[in-house]
This record gives sequence, C-alpha cells and structure tokens, in this order.
Amino acid sequence: MIEQPQIIVIDDETGSRESMAIAIEKAGLSVRTFDDASEALQFLRETSSVRLAVCDLRMPKMDGLGFINAVRELELDLAIVLVTGYGTIESAVEAMRVGADDYLTKPVDLYELRKRVRNLLENRQLKEEVTNLRQMLDKRYGFENLIGSSGAMEHLFERLKVVAPTRSSVLVVGESGTGKELVANALHLNSPRAGERFLAINCGAIPHEILESELFGHERGAFTGAVARKIGKFELAHKGSLFLDEISELSAALQVKLLRVLEERKVMRVGGSELIDVDFRLIAATNRSLEDMVEEEKFREDLYYRLKVVTLRIPPLRERHGDLALLAEHFLKLFCAEHGKPEAQLGAKTLEAMSRYPWPGNVRQLKNTLESMVIFHSGGEIPPQALPPEIRQATSVATGHAPVQPMTGEARTMADIERQAILETLQRTEGHRAEAARLLDIGLRTLQRKLKDYKEQGHYED
Repeated sequence: MIEQPQIIVIDDETGSRESMAIAIEKAGLSVRTFDDASEALQFLRETSSVRLAVCDLRMPKMDGLGFINAVRELELDLAIVLVTGYGTIESAVEAMRVGADDYLTKPVDLYELRKRVRNLLENRQLKEEVTNLRQMLDKRYGFENLIGSSGAMEHLFERLKVVAPTRSSVLVVGESGTGKELVANALHLNSPRAGERFLAINCGAIPHEILESELFGHERGAFTGAVARKIGKFELAHKGSLFLDEISELSAALQVKLLRVLEERKVMRVGGSELIDVDFRLIAATNRSLEDMVEEEKFREDLYYRLKVVTLRIPPLRERHGDLALLAEHFLKLFCAEHGKPEAQLGAKTLEAMSRYPWPGNVRQLKNTLESMVIFHSGGEIPPQALPPEIRQATSVATGHAPVQPMTGEARTMADIERQAILETLQRTEGHRAEAARLLDIGLRTLQRKLKDYKEQGHYED
C-alpha cells in the first residue's frame, strides 16, 4: 500500500506551529508537528512518507540551517520551506544557499504558505513522473532492447556504442520496419544529451507547407491561421537530439534551409526577424538510397554529406540469421502478458516456416503478426495453420505444394523470395496495393517502389 504524502511543521513557538499546521491541513494534506528539529530529523529517518518540511529558522538546540544541513547530509529527498522572523535579505540568501527550496517571513501569510506548499509538491510530483518516464524509456529504448545475436546485429551494436557518446550527426539507413527510431532513441539515451529532450518528426507524414512551421516555428500573424507564436522542433530540441525520419521526403526548399541550420546552428522562425542559437544533435533516417537520389538530382549533395558524417545501417530481418527465434520469443512473452493470454510457444514447423519467409515489413511486420496470433490463440504451441495466409502460401507450409509461379530448377535468393511474397499478396488482394501493403506491413510507398523495380526487371506488369 502506498503511504500518503506527509508534511511536517517544525517550530518551537506553539501558536505559530499550530496555525501553520491548520492552514496546510485545509489544503487536504496530512501534517505532523514538532517543536524540536532533532526529533523531526529522527522521525524522517524512520519514515519515507514525508515530502515537505516547513521549518523555523531560529530555534534552540538545532536551528533551521542545522536541520537543512542534516537533511542534505542524509541525502533525504525532501522539499524544505524555511520560515524566518527576521526577513533580512542575508537570511534568505543563506537559506537558499544551504539548500532551502523556498522561504517565508513571519508573521506568515497562511494563504501564501498553502500556495507555496502546493507549488512545491506539484513540482516534486512532476519531477518524479519525468524520472519514472525516463526510466521507462531507458528500459524500452536502451541497447539491451535491440534484440539480436546475429553477426549483422553485433556489428551494429559495436558501432552504436562508439558513436552514441559523440556529437556527430548520424544517418540511420534501413528498410521500412527495421527499427530506425529505436536505434535513434538508443543513440540519444546513451549520449551526454540523455537528460535532455529527444524529439522525433516524420518528414514524410506532414505536408511540405506545414513541415517548415513544425521545424522552424512561426511568429504570430506569419500567415493565415497563425494566431499565436509557435516554437519549432529545432528550438525545442536545444541541448537534446532531433530525429528526422524519412529525410528523403524533404522538399528542395527545406533541404536548403536544413543545410543552413546545420552549418550556422541558428534558426529564424517563419515570419520572424531574429536569429536564434540552437544546439542539437541531428539523427536522420531513410529507407531510400540518398546516394541514388543525389545522382537523380532529387536530393542535395552538400546536405547528403552533411548528414552522413556517420552512417548506421540496420540489417533487414532476412539478413539477421538466427535472430527471428529470439525476437519471436520476446514478442510472444510481451503480448501474452499484455493481452492476459496463457503462455504460448511457436511449434518447430511454425518457426521453420517463419524463418523461410522474407518478412518484407521486417521486425514491425513480425511483431504485428505475432500479436495477432497471440490474440487468436488459446495457449500452448502455435501450429503452422495459425500463420497468416500470405506467409503460409509463400512458404508452402499449409498446402504442401509450391506457391504460384514457382521458380523451380534454380536456387532462390532472399530477394527472389521477397519478390514472390509481395507479388502473391498483391495477387491475393486482386491488385489492391494499399491492402497488400497493409497485409505485408510495409509502407505503400515502399510497395510502389518495389513494384516499379520489379516492372523494370520484367517481373511485373500493371
């Protein structure tokens, strides 16, 4: 059972002590009083429920400053309001110097006392929530949660550990669903900027005309609908990290402006006239080849070289030999617990079929597939029949015969298997690309790009 937060009031004057206690109790808080600071200190050693102390400065035996010093030496997490009857600047400065969080002068304004106590408790609660959230994020996004023991992932881990503590910009490349934002978070949380903000924005999900305002911010009246000043992501990420996903989708105009920000480390809000200093670490990500886009004159060469100070490639799931079983075990445990389902395991044939599938949607597709299987499974071993139709068809597990348009008589590469899985899913959806992308758990743009490649290679016709 969680203990109710308590306030202690320490004052050797009975009238002052009782009036302050009554005022605080009227705010709905639990209060305990002491006329001796040393007794209060002993009480603090025996309980963890006290969140704030109101302490008089001048008292016999142990005074207010002595109490503060003792609390700090014991490393007790306690907010302290010091009350002084003298009201001099010197005593206030001394109180704040030794560690008081606030101070009041006598005679104490009881309304002001309640206000100060509430503010300190709210600030403390906010700090605790932030700390808890950061711990949750550390657990979710730390290196230990980038699951994998394959050679490809070990290589990535080694590079991550070297790059994370530096100030360098990082370009994260990998197919859709490989976990680029997970890597970006790990970079931030294992860097000197870990205590500051990590902000992420998907450049492909926001219209170009709105994206500039999101990045740079705007002044009131900068354009129709700008009814108030907006602080952009560049400013908000000051001292922290900024993650620009799908950087390849930036318009030519925004590419120029981003390059200027990276070179000058200054931004100007839309409609503004003031240059603002910014200090952030840029982590960019793309599932496209920026080098090819540079050659096609769709991406600025100077910005490309600015971004790729360090390049981290996340291997697709089909290259992570042996990792699928580890990931599957992790996700099964996660989803069984999350959905209140009995423990489940993959049958040997099920795991074999999943290992033969190319997973065009990578880890994201695997995760969603396993969650769906857990939801519809009653526990125990999951058979091959529980796999989605597109996986069963692509791996010939359920039917026992070769899928449509088999490539017999020659070895099949992973690219061949992936192409076949995509084309069969498209055939199953009767050419509906959005539905095929959903089933494969890949982006529609990714599917369209792959189909374009297949068409150029002569493997596909509209």
